[in-house]
Amino acid sequence: MSAPVPAPSYAAVLRIPHASRTFAAALLGRLSYGMVPLAMLLSVREATGSYAAAGLAVACFGATSVLLSPVRAGFVDRHGPRRALPPMAGVYALLLAALAVVTAGDGMGAAAAAGPAAAAGAFTPPLGPVMRVLWSDLVPARLLARAYSLDSVAEELLLVAGPLLVGAVVTVAAPAAGLAAGTGLILTGTLALVSSPAARSRTPAGRPARGTPAPEPAPGPPPGPRPALLRGNPAMRQAVVGAAGVGACLGALQLLVVAFADEHGADGLVPWILAAMSAGSAVGGLVYGAVAWRSSVAGRLPVLAAALGLLLAATGLSPHPYALVAWAALFGLFVAPGITTAYLVADASAAPDSRTRAGAWVNTALNAGTSAATAATGLLIGRVPLPLCFALAALPPLLAAAALALTDSRPLGPSRVSAPSS
Repeated sequence: MSAPVPAPSYAAVLRIPHASRTFAAALLGRLSYGMVPLAMLLSVREATGSYAAAGLAVACFGATSVLLSPVRAGFVDRHGPRRALPPMAGVYALLLAALAVVTAGDGMGAAAAAGPAAAAGAFTPPLGPVMRVLWSDLVPARLLARAYSLDSVAEELLLVAGPLLVGAVVTVAAPAAGLAAGTGLILTGTLALVSSPAARSRTPAGRPARGTPAPEPAPGPPPGPRPALLRGNPAMRQAVVGAAGVGACLGALQLLVVAFADEHGADGLVPWILAAMSAGSAVGGLVYGAVAWRSSVAGRLPVLAAALGLLLAATGLSPHPYALVAWAALFGLFVAPGITTAYLVADASAAPDSRTRAGAWVNTALNAGTSAATAATGLLIGRVPLPLCFALAALPPLLAAAALALTDSRPLGPSRVSAPSS
């Protein structure tokens, strides 16, 4: 990777007109995503007395939320955020509120919780993909990587803060109150987002509103006809493969850390290990976005995926769980940069009328990689030695890195992302 050169600060991103207001609204709504899964788990568990029922409800919610994400994003691309997001947020909030009401009582059946949970997941507003499209409208190309890095770091911190807020709520109220709080956050954040000038200036199919200055072109392919979003678009496939590789690392590490700590009788250290990974990710994301790399965006993706795979394998050689804290922090340094780069590649390779879907596909790949790796790693633990589990779990990201490197070395036509990110 080429040496970095100094770049403007993050304050330059937030000083852009309407950027702070739009970003704050999106973060407020996305805080709900950090709260709802745990609040749902606790609410259904209390109402049914069954962890199996609670797990089923959360799994149904997550499955429909992830799998239907590109569909919801396509709806936003077709109709614009101002028309698409409020109905989604309204139905989502209504279903969560209904689940909060029914879980406030006792004697609830598992199916009664799974149905509303799955339906709520199907209507989850894609605030993350929408915000990334708005970033590319708001900021000039030289600041886009910094905006995406800031967004990725903030999103990760919200996923840490959400469960903490649920924990605070359940100390003074029933778990259903956590669901109610998530309902209020998603409604408030979504309405604030669509009322911002940035969202008002975006019309269906990604066309700026009349009288709105055209944004500076984002880094990536030159103007002209672009291929379909996935079929015939190697750069978009790179973004999906890279995001899946990062997700595989995250899913495997989170489960392996628990198994490692349990084997060494240090269960209490698990939260600190995961916190170290989150802190490392925040630092890595901020540093990554604060410099202007001379290498191409697409060229950095296989390097970051390979670094995550190698660090995951090396983490299994830790002699003690305390060493795992340091390895997790080092691992985290490459997480946010990997996610940010995948989003940059996706945005640059997508046509104006499919940019929200492009971000949603990256998000879907990330979550699918996490879920698949968690399931596969769970089958390995207890059957092979833990250091070998770490090594085997590192294979998917390393294979993804190899595939990305090979793809990047071929002529990719008009969708090739070869420009620097700033």
